[in-house]
Amino acid sequence: MNQYITGTMIKRLREERKMTQTQLAEKIMVSDKAISKWETGRGYPDITLLEPLAAALGVSVIELFSGQDIVNTNRAFNLLKLKFYVCPICGNVVQSIGEAVVSCCGITLPVLEAAEPDANDIHCEITRDDDEYYVKIDHEMSKTHYVSFVAAVRDDGCELRKLYPEGSAEARFKVGGVRFIYCYCNRHGLYRIPIRK
Repeated sequence: MNQYITGTMIKRLREERKMTQTQLAEKIMVSDKAISKWETGRGYPDITLLEPLAAALGVSVIELFSGQDIVNTNRAFNLLKLKFYVCPICGNVVQSIGEAVVSCCGITLPVLEAAEPDANDIHCEITRDDDEYYVKIDHEMSKTHYVSFVAAVRDDGCELRKLYPEGSAEARFKVGGVRFIYCYCNRHGLYRIPIRK
C-alpha cells in the first residue's frame, strides 16, 4: 500500500454527505482542526479512529485505505461483469458479480483481467460428455507453475474448481447454461474461453 488514507477522499465523502468538518468531528469525537489537517494532508487519523471514521462517512475501512469508494451497480447477475481476485500470498480465490474492494492477507487485491488464449498461451480442450463439460488443460502443474482454478460461468452463476500443484489440470461441470470457462495460471493470469454451441 503506497499511502495510508487520502485527505481528498475524506473531504469528498464528507461533502457528499453534506457535513461540515465540525459535524464530522463531533461524530467521531475529535476536533474540527484534526479533520482539517487530515483533509489537507498535514496529518492522518489514528488507527483507532478508522472504524468510526468509515462509519461516519458511510464506507468500509478497506475503501478508506484504497482511496476510492466502490458502488456495485450490477444489481442483477451479469456474467460479463464477473470479477475474479487471487491472493498472491495464500492463493485464496474470490469472485464477485460487480465492482468490489477485496482484501486478503492484509493487501487489497487487484481484479484479474481475462484474456482469450492464443496458440502460445494455455491450451484448454473442452468436450461434452452427456450432461457434463469435461475440461482438460494442457499445462505444467509443478509447485512453481500451475493452473490454480477452473470456473464455469453460467447465465445464473459461477461454479469454481480449485486445482493444486502436482495434481491434474482437469475439471467437470454440468452443461446447463455454461457460457464461458475461465482458467487461471499462477504466472500468466486469467483466460476466458467461450463455449461454442
